[in-house]
Amino acid sequence: MSRYRLTVEYDGTGLVGWQRQPNGLSVQEALETAVEKFCGDKATVHGAGRTDAGVHALAQVAHVDLSRVHPTDTIRSALNHHLRPATISVLQVETVPADFHARLSAIGRVYRYRILNRRPPPMLDRMRVWHVAPPLDLAAMQAGARHLIGRHDFSTFRDSLCQAKSPVRTLDALDVVGAGEEIHIEARARSFLHHQVRNMAGTLKLVGLGQWSPDDVATALAARDRRAGGPTAPAEGLYLVEIKYER
Repeated sequence: MSRYRLTVEYDGTGLVGWQRQPNGLSVQEALETAVEKFCGDKATVHGAGRTDAGVHALAQVAHVDLSRVHPTDTIRSALNHHLRPATISVLQVETVPADFHARLSAIGRVYRYRILNRRPPPMLDRMRVWHVAPPLDLAAMQAGARHLIGRHDFSTFRDSLCQAKSPVRTLDALDVVGAGEEIHIEARARSFLHHQVRNMAGTLKLVGLGQWSPDDVATALAARDRRAGGPTAPAEGLYLVEIKYER
């Protein structure tokens, strides 16, 4: 058996997320079907992050074991051919040691949330940004975000169906930056709770609108109660940007 690492880009619109689901096409299912069509192997494709329905990825990482050795460029071209017309593209294929695991070997994950902050609705970026028409106070959102950096109990920002054993996570960075008509919220951590980034984005939107003060974010965090937090931002604004590994 040979193990291969895949770097994958996808538009999550219309997909049910990374993981196989009975109610529609997932990224994992599409990749596994493409693998079988390419070489006949009924292999499991393991992903580094289980993105939700509608969430996008710029560089998701996965691994797969194949029964025969193939040139990496051949694998990439064949998978992309068989993935059509799904909105999924394999950007890179690399040979990796047998002990590499896309999820378990990862030491960090980076997510970016895109808010389009203008009055006119998006056309070219429909289903790829969260459209917020009223002006947002960037400085206030930055101040609110600072309360979330570090090691905390993130129960307030955890989905009620989250299966993680502990709500404690270390948020290494939460940057809120202006990018033209957009505001980007970029979160970096070893791992995240279910809906954590979307719940933080929804909360910071309230701060940006002036409905919450920056200090209200600290109060919500301390409550350790999902009902104390802001709304869950829609999936279409969220992107998995990078998976980090030890070199």
